[in-house]
Amino acid sequence: MSLQEKLEKNVWALLLMTAMVVSVGGIVEIVPLFYLENTIEKLSKEEDSIRPYTALEQEGRDVYVREGCYLCHSQMIRPFRDEKERYGHYSLAAESKFDHPFQWGSKRTGPDIARVGGKYSNEWQIQHLKAPRSLVPESVMPGYPFLAENIIDHTLTERKLRALAAVGVPYTDADFAGAAESVKGKTEMDAVVAYLQVLGTMVKFQEGKDYRE
Repeated sequence: MSLQEKLEKNVWALLLMTAMVVSVGGIVEIVPLFYLENTIEKLSKEEDSIRPYTALEQEGRDVYVREGCYLCHSQMIRPFRDEKERYGHYSLAAESKFDHPFQWGSKRTGPDIARVGGKYSNEWQIQHLKAPRSLVPESVMPGYPFLAENIIDHTLTERKLRALAAVGVPYTDADFAGAAESVKGKTEMDAVVAYLQVLGTMVKFQEGKDYRE
């Protein structure tokens, strides 16, 4: 009896072998990303103004993730001409280095929002979140009017920033100290709009430069 036949007839041996193969494959693909220098692009000071999210932006990002917005909107522009012509410069790993979890993906029931920051006014974003079809008649996006009524729980904000600091986000003692006060009395709508308005605004892209080099 061959090894393959033995594995096919013994479910536990088959599960063990499958787990071993998947583990080895995962290690080979994932571990090098932690030490390869080109995993995250090195940007010059002129190009790079990437910073951690402010307390309000981070609260907005948490609401964005909570409501499942990432299921319809990716934040990754792939390096294809049609995508770059529609959405702008392709996404860089450096842009998401402080994102936990990152929002990359190719699922686009709605448009990619990696470069949405500054494209529309705050008033437009608020109206679009409240009643999407009032601005985009063909939209299938649900409305989120309740965001304007929900007040952020500012007592949790500092703890959120400290948790992110524990995984490498460079927040300072000053960030922690002012976190609660900076979001106190703000609505979830305020926070989401602040988050959307910062997307794609931190890197000064140079025309024609290939950041994958």
